[in-house]
Amino acid sequence: MSAPCVLAGAAGPPSGAYDADVLILALDREAETLAAIGSALAQEGVSRHVFVIDQGSHPDTLAALARRIAGRNDATLVSAGGNLGVAGGRNLGAALGHGRVIAGLDNDATFADAATLARAVATLDADPGLAALGLRIVEDASGRDDLSSWGYPAALLRRAASSFATTCFVGAGHAIRRSAWAQAGGYDPALFFCWEEYDFCLRAIALGWRVAYRGDIVVRHKVSAERRVAWSAARWFYFVRNRIYIERKWGASWPALAPRVGAYLLKGALSGQAGASLAALAAAARLDPGPPRRLPRRALAYLHACDRIHRGGLLRRLRHEVLAPIGRPPPLNRSLPRTSPSWPGLTRPSAHERPGADGRLEGRP
Repeated sequence: MSAPCVLAGAAGPPSGAYDADVLILALDREAETLAAIGSALAQEGVSRHVFVIDQGSHPDTLAALARRIAGRNDATLVSAGGNLGVAGGRNLGAALGHGRVIAGLDNDATFADAATLARAVATLDADPGLAALGLRIVEDASGRDDLSSWGYPAALLRRAASSFATTCFVGAGHAIRRSAWAQAGGYDPALFFCWEEYDFCLRAIALGWRVAYRGDIVVRHKVSAERRVAWSAARWFYFVRNRIYIERKWGASWPALAPRVGAYLLKGALSGQAGASLAALAAAARLDPGPPRRLPRRALAYLHACDRIHRGGLLRRLRHEVLAPIGRPPPLNRSLPRTSPSWPGLTRPSAHERPGADGRLEGRP
């Protein structure tokens, strides 16, 4: 990959310390991208540099982005030289800056107000054990929770306005501690699109970091009604391929993956995406997962307490996750526990695990 070409704005971030880099990936959507840039530039109470990484926009769109950023010393527009995908594009953007927090904002999203980024940075500062923070994603038009961007167990939807420990975050609006990003290795560019946040979080959790969701820190998402329910064959392909690939990275054998493979084949067939499912499985088999990794017991306990316990039993998951149409959020299950007995709150570890001097978890291997 060639070095990114600076198209407008500052040649780079300030040489001294600053709080956050804001990364916005651009690929057309001119009006939405301009709104996202304006929202990032309007953030107050925090030192920040905005990077707009263009991945192949139409020349007219690119010219409009360049005009918006021209002459600014707090923003940079770069060309990635092509579409690197979400994972590759954000890796490139993160490498351009050195703010202690890396914030991601989709190019069809905006920060809810001028203090959103400052609150996200302050949350990470207040808890040194947090690797990343997922923000609440709401529909721009209505202010209601954007169910197409809900990346957590459906049982937690009732807590969308509050906070909870989690195992992932949604890419439309998030913040990552740079030290955790560096230690976990950023995103895997082989993923291109879909599950890259989960893959990063697994590696961070394995290292002892935690992840949190904050419902009081909000991003507004411009998503049309038709796009909210439509899943293309390409999107389903990446969803299946990447999820299987991630499991293989953590040592899952093909026999152990048989239930998940069967579920994806059934769900794809029921949704008219049987061909995409088969192509995805073949592609997952071709990807090299590298030497198998193993999650420590404390990480497995964290994953269970912060995700799996909220998903319900086998029959419920079969009905609402496998048999439901692709892209439809599963319904709430109000009978599931609000918190796990082994992981009682947002930042409190279980009894046998305590934060070390750096805030990360120490305990049983």
